[in-house]
Amino acid sequence: MSEPLLSVSDLETQFHTDAGTVFAVDGVSFDVDHGETVAIVGESGSGKTVTSESITSILDTPPGEIVGGTITFDGMDLTTLSETALQDVRGKRISHIFQNPQNGLNPVYTVGRQIGEAIRIHDHGDPEVPVQRQVVDLLDKTGIPEASARVDDYPHEFSGGMKQRVLIAMALACDPDLLIADEPTTALDVTIQGQILRLLEDLQAEHDMGIIFVTHDLGVVSEIADRVVVMYAGKVMETGTVEDIFRNPSHPYTRALMDCLPGRGGSMDRIEGSLPDVTDPPAGCRFSPRCEHATEACRSGDQPPLWGVDNGDTHEASCVYYDAEHDEGELAGGEGATGGHQ
Repeated sequence: MSEPLLSVSDLETQFHTDAGTVFAVDGVSFDVDHGETVAIVGESGSGKTVTSESITSILDTPPGEIVGGTITFDGMDLTTLSETALQDVRGKRISHIFQNPQNGLNPVYTVGRQIGEAIRIHDHGDPEVPVQRQVVDLLDKTGIPEASARVDDYPHEFSGGMKQRVLIAMALACDPDLLIADEPTTALDVTIQGQILRLLEDLQAEHDMGIIFVTHDLGVVSEIADRVVVMYAGKVMETGTVEDIFRNPSHPYTRALMDCLPGRGGSMDRIEGSLPDVTDPPAGCRFSPRCEHATEACRSGDQPPLWGVDNGDTHEASCVYYDAEHDEGELAGGEGATGGHQ
């Protein structure tokens, strides 16, 4: 089996503040292959964005700091690279798309100039083709109508959905191997959101990119992801293929997120309580204070390891009721692993 494009292993990222040390990412591991989309999902404050920012060290430092683990990209441990070497990776081989397109574009420069700068800075593109022509091609590829006429327009002349397409064009300017998309559709209406998701899928198929898709919305995950990492308070609660997660959600937190999906009669505030203070996380499972199934076993010791669900090697849940001696995976309160939403 070939090595994954990206392998994150036991990543620990902390923020040192006056209120104490924030354990934002605490022992997170996952892989991303070429041509694969891995979704990192969880509520705001779960650590998913900090995880994505840790990959290319774009954290606010200080107070942020990677204190443990490895991030191996194409054989390189990114945590050991100098800032100069990291700059060569950022943008050129790993690109980011952020949540708010308004903040990602400079209002005083045309979109063509900004995309062209990305090509020039990273010394990418075909030297035989004028940069302006390459910019128009990128805008056209990302679905900007009449791209040649829009290349000299300013960001305020584009709608929210079109701004996001411009940011995608900028991210693709250097033909990256890995694209990190942090809530790229949150500010868009449902129709535009669907168009952006299809665009990302088409571009991924064309370029064989790996994609990390950060979101709080499991509905979006079901449309775009191959595999899913469910995070809560800096820890991985569950991981598996998208089919694993939706057919057999096995951690109570994943089930709670499922209950928030439209059509299930709920919204995100349906999950009672709030995330714990990650400067002083609770003992045991970090979700235990909000879990209706929690017992004393859940509230003591460390976060349970990720145990295989149904003896599989693709689906794991961090729950004391999925240890090696509980093959049936029965949750406290008597509900089994297959009792979730199908």
